[in-house]
Amino acid sequence: MALVTFSNPGYKNKTVYAVAGSHTETILKIAQEHKIPVNFDCGNGECGSCLVKVSLLGKDHKAPLGVSLSMKEQTVLRQLGKISQDELDDLVTIDRTGEWRLACQFIVRDEDILVEY
Repeated sequence: MALVTFSNPGYKNKTVYAVAGSHTETILKIAQEHKIPVNFDCGNGECGSCLVKVSLLGKDHKAPLGVSLSMKEQTVLRQLGKISQDELDDLVTIDRTGEWRLACQFIVRDEDILVEY
């Protein structure tokens, strides 16, 4: 089980349990199940409206984070100006995923995370 803490200046922080590694538990799905108001329009990684900032809690911040970026997510994050091609190349080299993610694409692994939305 992983702990996911959702944080937003307009709402009280909320921490929930997530089933790690299920390959279906996206941040967006977890938020919806717990009635956490993460914005989204399409829900399939094409619009970028569910952009969130994700960081590890209590661990080495250079460790891998979540499941790797899909090509669709890479494209949207580049269009939003949240990641450059050089950063994408570095992420592949060091097995990281970056702090900006799409809630509908980020699948939780066995790590406690903070999600700012």
